[in-house]
Amino acid sequence: MAHRPKRTFRQRRTHSSDSDSTEEPSAEPGAPGEQAAPGLGEEGPPPGGGRVEAADRHVRGRGPRSRGRGRGRVWASSRRAAGAAPRAEGGSGVPDEEGETHHSSESKDDQNSSSNSSSSLEEEFSSIVNIPDSAFIQEARRKRELARAQKDFISLDVKHTSTIAEMKKNSNEDPESEPDDHERRIPFTLKPQTLRQRMAEETTPRNEETSEESQEDENQDIWEQQQMRKAVKITEGRDLDLSYSSKPQTLKKFDTSISFPPVNLEIIKKQLNTRLTLLQDTHRSHLREYEKYIQDVKSSKSTIQNLENSSTQALNFKFYKSMKVYVENLIDCLNEKIISIQEIESSMHALLLKQAMTFMKRRQDELKCESTHLQQLSRKAETSTNESVAIDEKTQWILEEIESRRSRRRQARALCGNCDHQEGTSSDDELSSEDMIDFQETQGDILQDHKKIFEDVHDDFCNIQHILLKFQQWREKYPDSYYEAFISLCIPKLLNPLIRVQLIDWNPLKFDAIGLKQMPWFTSIEKFMANSVEDSKKEDNSDKKILPTVINKTVIPRLTDFVEFIWDPLSTSQTTSLITNCRVIHEELSTCANEVSKGKQDLLKSIVVRMKKAIEDDVFIPLYPKSTVEDKTSPHSKFQERQFWSSVKLFRNILLWNGLLPDATLQELGLGKLLNRYLIIALLNAIPGPDVVKKCNQIAASLPEKWFQNSAMRTSIPQLGNFIQFLLQSAHKLSRSEFRDEVKEIISILVKIKALNQAESFIEEYHLDHLKSIIEEV
Repeated sequence: MAHRPKRTFRQRRTHSSDSDSTEEPSAEPGAPGEQAAPGLGEEGPPPGGGRVEAADRHVRGRGPRSRGRGRGRVWASSRRAAGAAPRAEGGSGVPDEEGETHHSSESKDDQNSSSNSSSSLEEEFSSIVNIPDSAFIQEARRKRELARAQKDFISLDVKHTSTIAEMKKNSNEDPESEPDDHERRIPFTLKPQTLRQRMAEETTPRNEETSEESQEDENQDIWEQQQMRKAVKITEGRDLDLSYSSKPQTLKKFDTSISFPPVNLEIIKKQLNTRLTLLQDTHRSHLREYEKYIQDVKSSKSTIQNLENSSTQALNFKFYKSMKVYVENLIDCLNEKIISIQEIESSMHALLLKQAMTFMKRRQDELKCESTHLQQLSRKAETSTNESVAIDEKTQWILEEIESRRSRRRQARALCGNCDHQEGTSSDDELSSEDMIDFQETQGDILQDHKKIFEDVHDDFCNIQHILLKFQQWREKYPDSYYEAFISLCIPKLLNPLIRVQLIDWNPLKFDAIGLKQMPWFTSIEKFMANSVEDSKKEDNSDKKILPTVINKTVIPRLTDFVEFIWDPLSTSQTTSLITNCRVIHEELSTCANEVSKGKQDLLKSIVVRMKKAIEDDVFIPLYPKSTVEDKTSPHSKFQERQFWSSVKLFRNILLWNGLLPDATLQELGLGKLLNRYLIIALLNAIPGPDVVKKCNQIAASLPEKWFQNSAMRTSIPQLGNFIQFLLQSAHKLSRSEFRDEVKEIISILVKIKALNQAESFIEEYHLDHLKSIIEEV
């Protein structure tokens, strides 16, 4: 039910001199309108400022003229007063458009208007509404102000039992004064705007001087018109609903004006037959699909039963699954251990490298120190023979240390009975007792860690023989799948970490080191290859390449590191041991040279580079005046002899690589760089005699016999031209001295190196017919 615009009875404020417009004194205690004004200022402007101003204008427009409105005015006021009680009962916490939140505001308006109205109007109101007294109004105002000051809301605890009861009584007597639906509810939110408030916003003119009486009359008329319109719309809506609900019933009626084609039974029968045929075809297709599914189910069941009954298939699956799990576990184990293997390898390599660098540096420092000392002696001998050479403490200590090691080696050779030894051919690789103890302790710690690598691993995952046995069982049971899986290519990669562990304590430069063929991994792989049962129709046996591949991928890289960083070409024992291991590798790789030639070639290249470096850094033969070296006991003569025999030793060690290195490479290194550049110059500076012949014999004995096996050969190789010329010069000198027996030895050397034409010319020149038998024996 729409809200009716409320009536107020506030006195109109005008500036006219009419006596009816006189205001009552504002100090009257019963004037709530005057006392409520400060409350509005305290609360501030309420929401919707325009509506508040409009409401204020309505209130201010009340005056004596309103008394003459008659009965209609009383009806509107009584309706408004009747509605005040339910709102007060439902809670007055929601402010209206004038900023008042309690029903007492409405009572104040009524009281103010009643003081300005006639007594007849008051009597009529008193019969309808029970106006509260001033004490009740003051108490309500006090509670409202207290609520505003403390909690900023109006408490709901204020109850007016008597007023509400009387209002309900009046409402029961007057059916027209029955409160609206929204007035029966308890408002817990802001009170919605009434129809009068909305009409006030729409119809209030901007001009404030417009008469509020005319606005009130207009609003009253508008409200009445709207109520009438609503009543008319409700009636029309009911009519529309009725017409809408009756429309479908009208459409359902049969229209006799519509004509249908004549019914033909043949057409109906034909359509039914067509429909039946389609359904039958669909049914037959479904039956075929059903039969197919049944057949597939039977086939699947039979296959499952056959697989379950077939023990071979189950065993095959079980074996392949076990091999898969085994290989995965093996790879995981090796991946976990490879880091430890690399660390121990690096530690051992660093230890051996440190020892090799110590020997090399000591030899070079001692050679430089001894040579400098002899040069100082030579200069002092040329200037003054009476003055002694001053030697610093470091040089003196080095010379004493050198002589001490030499004396210990002489004593060791004397105990062994080796008296035919030349000074300078020993390796001179002894360590002091302290250095030896440190080296052995460090090496022992590394080997101890080496043993702990696989101590927590089962033999099936760390023993090469057990691993190969697993793959051998696969090869014997299922050879087709074994070769289709290219196991021969996988085995070298799987065995690589395990072989590297066995090679950690293997030193190929030690004379007493175990050979490759005696190592456990080598014998296990050879046995695995010997038991190969590969199909004989295949041209290449892939298992036969396992050992060469392992050597190429595992052994050769480690051997190359020894050659580049640790090997001393001046050491005969190291060179002999290294050559032995290289020959084993060469023999094993000869079966598949095409596949692994790169690794072998890299190893041989590193050997050649290391020998070139040794020739450049370690070969030094000083030249002294003959007057100085004539005395064999002089330090100059001894130093020169030691350096010459050291160079001859290197020359011999280089030529030991015959058969592994190409002949052209050996002739370039041994003959071109060492013999012709250093040894021949030292021989030319020596005094002809038995010592020179002995040196020439040692040089000739070091030459490989393979170079002179051609029976048709009458002239030696070109690189020996200088050596042959020196032999002929020595023979000429010795033939005119008392050393004629040494001439025969020189002729034998010429015959050995295939310098037959030169030997025959020398015999004919000196008429040495008794030496022709040497040439004829060749």
